[in-house]
Amino acid sequence: MRVVSSVVLAPLAIGIAWLGGWIFLAFWTLAACGILREWRKVAAERAAVGFGECAVVAAALAALVGFGGTAALIVVYGAAVEWIATRGRPLRHWIAAGVVYAGALPVACILLRSNGPYGFVAIVFLFAVVWATDILAYFVGRLAGGPKLWVRVSPNKTWSGALGGACGAAVAALVVAHYAHLANPLAVAGLALLLSAASQAGDLFESAFKRRFGVKDASHVIPGHGGLMDRLDGFLAAAVVAAFIGIARGGVDDAARGLLMW
Repeated sequence: MRVVSSVVLAPLAIGIAWLGGWIFLAFWTLAACGILREWRKVAAERAAVGFGECAVVAAALAALVGFGGTAALIVVYGAAVEWIATRGRPLRHWIAAGVVYAGALPVACILLRSNGPYGFVAIVFLFAVVWATDILAYFVGRLAGGPKLWVRVSPNKTWSGALGGACGAAVAALVVAHYAHLANPLAVAGLALLLSAASQAGDLFESAFKRRFGVKDASHVIPGHGGLMDRLDGFLAAAVVAAFIGIARGGVDDAARGLLMW
């Protein structure tokens, strides 16, 4: 079921990235709402702030990014987190953290995808890095074994798997760089190593979060994978880091170019 789910979801995600526009915005906003629902279910099932209220906040954030309202985005984001933290009792801080966590996904993806001709390549680059990391980390870890990465949080992950995943990400990045005619492929490979580390850190963060509340899977919405959080934890972390790098080098309106062109 895990393989079947991947075969269905991967072409869908790439196709939506290629289409861009409102379809892309709606897709990642819905994903964020699903993540927020799972976060709330795991951490604060009896909290006063409902999922619908949180989903409206996540949708507003994505819409602001889609319209290019960067300054308004910061204001609304901060106000939403403050409002939810104040109103949501009990466990209000966990709910506010969930808004930050889930809202970061569409914000990062939309900022990267909206950057003209580089946007689609940036999203495909992220997919390649994260998927290669996941696949190679799993198989290398299973075959090579060795010392555990963080046994208290994720007892099955190994250092050999982490290194194998990072190497796979670098190779995948070089393939994308070749077909997309990106300059300085060695810098792109180095970027892939950083994003692979971010992806694996995001995976460990989500495992630690679930372990904190004694939960194995965030939900069972994706056969073989668990929940949206289980599937997108690494991609979310890598996308946020990629967006920060792109903005730092190219500005908000040129984030994808800043990420890819070295």
